[in-house]
Amino acid sequence: MRIEHTRVRVQVPATSANLGPGFDALGLALDLVDDLELEATTGGVEVLAEGEGAGSVPTGEEHLVVRALRRGLDHAGAPQVGVRLRTRNRIPHGRGLGSSAAATVAGLLLARGLLADPAALDDDAVLQLATAFEGHPDNAAPALLGGAVLSWTEASRGEERARAVNLALHGEALRPLVLLPRTTLATHQARGLLPEEVPHGDAAFNASRAALLVHALATDPSLLLTATEDRLHQEQRAPGMPESVELLRVLRQEGHPAVISGAGPSLLVLRGDRAEVAQLVRRVVAEPAAWRIAAVPLREDGARCVVD
Repeated sequence: MRIEHTRVRVQVPATSANLGPGFDALGLALDLVDDLELEATTGGVEVLAEGEGAGSVPTGEEHLVVRALRRGLDHAGAPQVGVRLRTRNRIPHGRGLGSSAAATVAGLLLARGLLADPAALDDDAVLQLATAFEGHPDNAAPALLGGAVLSWTEASRGEERARAVNLALHGEALRPLVLLPRTTLATHQARGLLPEEVPHGDAAFNASRAALLVHALATDPSLLLTATEDRLHQEQRAPGMPESVELLRVLRQEGHPAVISGAGPSLLVLRGDRAEVAQLVRRVVAEPAAWRIAAVPLREDGARCVVD
């Protein structure tokens, strides 16, 4: 496969995974995006990052976007290139909004944009490669496809393959609010707090709520509070983010369909009144000024690639 283009731009959205009961399966894209510009060169690697993560992310081959770009080119059988990459990052890092999945998807789409035949790195290939990077598809799938997404893995010809489908949404189903703390929590640390086994009753409970959530999103948003109940992962992560989990408890007690966003420590309120939520934040957290509250609409489009 030959390289045909030398300049590519990609826009990729933030995501929120799990949505309460849909652990490693449900997620949605949010209208908060990273913008990336790539120039293929004959030199080495140059990364200029602006915004979130600037000054702390790698600027060479270890940059996640560059690693994903390399993997995408290898998958397509295309030659490697020198990289001049500029990123304008708006997705917060380490807060449960899918920044690593966004970077991975972005790198793979940048690789696609360079190719003479983009079909060599189609959406299915991008999903498989991104899942291999991430370990699960619940963030990568909505980043790629947009909207609300159900993802899973299944055995195919002796290997695990990721699959994903967009979910139908009621017109008034979601008015998302993101509650963003100053603190961060690495995904591997949050996962380390989870037990290796769960009671059968809790598994059955979450299965029913995840199924109900699909119905609530598509047909009856009045059920969102019940449909976002969870027994598998949110309370279990309290030692790593005690303030987030306490705020989650209070929000839900007051009738707001709130969930931990991904691995946390951010929260997502699927339908919320900003003034009411802000009042509860001031009541519960020790330093309200350390939390940001933002109305971030659902993003119906996934990642976009533009070739110059």
